[in-house]
Amino acid sequence: MKHLFLADTHLSDPADPIYRQVMDLLEEHAGQLGTLVLLGDIFEFWIGYRHVVFSNYVPLLEKLRQLREAGTQLVFVEGNHDFHLGPYFRDILDCRILPDGGPLELDGRRIFLTHGDLVNPHDKGYRRLRRVLRHPLTRRLLSWIPPDAAWAVARRASRLSARKGGGRQRRSIPEQALLAFADERFKKGYDTVITGHFHVPLQRCRDGKCLLALGDWGHGPSFILLEQGAFTCYPDAPSP
Repeated sequence: MKHLFLADTHLSDPADPIYRQVMDLLEEHAGQLGTLVLLGDIFEFWIGYRHVVFSNYVPLLEKLRQLREAGTQLVFVEGNHDFHLGPYFRDILDCRILPDGGPLELDGRRIFLTHGDLVNPHDKGYRRLRRVLRHPLTRRLLSWIPPDAAWAVARRASRLSARKGGGRQRRSIPEQALLAFADERFKKGYDTVITGHFHVPLQRCRDGKCLLALGDWGHGPSFILLEQGAFTCYPDAPSP
């Protein structure tokens, strides 16, 4: 069986080419996936309401449901655009949700999964904001916002971010901070660390231990496959 890792697709509109590429990739591997690992920011915006989902995400959610029914294990590491995943992922998709990342063992590999937004321990401002946004009280307050209103605000914020140079543009990758983060996990017995968030693919392997970073999809599909204990990165991120 294959195991597929994705991050930072930032999906919003089913007519968007990236949305179609993601759907095509999942369809291409349907029936072959033991595990699908989603490492955050799969959605441009998500709030997990109790009885509703955003209509733009119905095609993807249906594809995830089909994969789950075919036996694929779903794992979701929450990102900074998609957290408070809610009952649909927990109850309908029987998805394993990792709010802050965590361990996964596949094909004899001990993997630590992270979205990447917690790599820098010195970013105190972001960490405080993150704690507020993920607090149970915030979760409850967000659930009172009508879905259409929440979607409209999120789309406006996304457009403003894109105009200011955010969105899907590539960022610089803090390689030294990532290597330090990975080394701490290697000391705890993990042999692989996989992250997203920085929108830049990276592959650093030595002595059987690997740090793998996924890119975004603004420059073409970016994903990782694990098969028979070996990782293959698309695109192939150059090693030093």
